[in-house]
Amino acid sequence: MCLGIPGKVVDIVDDANSIAKVDVSGVKRNVNVALVRPEGIGPGDWVLIHVGFAMSKIDEHEAQETMTALHQMGDVYTDELKMLRSSQIE
Repeated sequence: MCLGIPGKVVDIVDDANSIAKVDVSGVKRNVNVALVRPEGIGPGDWVLIHVGFAMSKIDEHEAQETMTALHQMGDVYTDELKMLRSSQIE
């Protein structure tokens, strides 16, 4: 099962290719933000991530509500975080 997980944009690391470093529950990884670029995206913004792509821009309140719901899912969410950590970017 793949989940859409909220992450907070830390930096735009490759502007030409729309790549941002995003913090997802303490795990930093590069994410393609091309789909949300038209909305304007930058450090401090929250995005909903699925398979390495930011699918939508969300506000902090929605991000927190989604994280609460994901934590309630238990093992499904924990397994997804393990996969993220295994591909973590420093």
